[in-house]
Amino acid sequence: SRTPTARRGGGRPAMTAIGDLPEDVLVELLSLLPARDLICTCRLVCRQWRYVVDLTTLWKRKCQREGFYIQNLDRSISDWKIFYMLCSLKRNLIKNPCAEEDFQHWKLDKNDGDKWNIESLPGPHGKGMLDPKVHKYFVTSYRPCFKSQLITLKKEGYWNQLMDEKRPEIVVKDWYAARFDCGCRYELTVRLLSEDYIVLEEFHPEPVVIEQWNDAVWQEISHTFQNYPAGVRYIWFQHGGQDTQYWAGWYGIRVTNTSITIGPLTL
Repeated sequence: SRTPTARRGGGRPAMTAIGDLPEDVLVELLSLLPARDLICTCRLVCRQWRYVVDLTTLWKRKCQREGFYIQNLDRSISDWKIFYMLCSLKRNLIKNPCAEEDFQHWKLDKNDGDKWNIESLPGPHGKGMLDPKVHKYFVTSYRPCFKSQLITLKKEGYWNQLMDEKRPEIVVKDWYAARFDCGCRYELTVRLLSEDYIVLEEFHPEPVVIEQWNDAVWQEISHTFQNYPAGVRYIWFQHGGQDTQYWAGWYGIRVTNTSITIGPLTL
């Protein structure tokens, strides 16, 4: 691990050990590497590299490189390594949130009446969404229709120690709407579960009942889990409902654009 320096007497360039590089140069070079390589390989090379990999400045530099750096949060971030890890992991953990893959990844817990269906926005007597990327939605029938997903945090990259010690924010969002010409009911339950599927914390708001001749506007519901108990290993999400007038077909609540994200606010 040597780098060429100035030539001596016109001959071959003299070599300098990479360990002789100034600390700021070494930080700049190592910050180009993937986080896994830094922790699993580079940190084990020597005492100096271990010291540099553990530096706050290195992880701050990685955040700057990848667009995670937010200046007004600078003083509130106590661990830039963990902040970087959470930012790099952050994504929607709900699969197939907008019905683009039929019912794949969803468990149909209740599928009564004329069963769950999928329609394209804006749908009969409906309205479009502000988000142009959302094109479809799931819709319920005249008997209870509920569907769920179980998220295994370790499979998604969130190791046990991270969840237990840092307890990053878990943000849940869901969008729902009714048809203009029919009343309906919407329900949501989100549970944080232990290894043994014991409920450690739950978000279960009162059901939303929408009357007939409503404005059919899409509404967002959101909840942030904070300071929850240690031991969270799974997140269970369930939503659904039915129409309130028992009309054959798909006159019940419509849902789409569901999301569950973990970690800090980023740009």
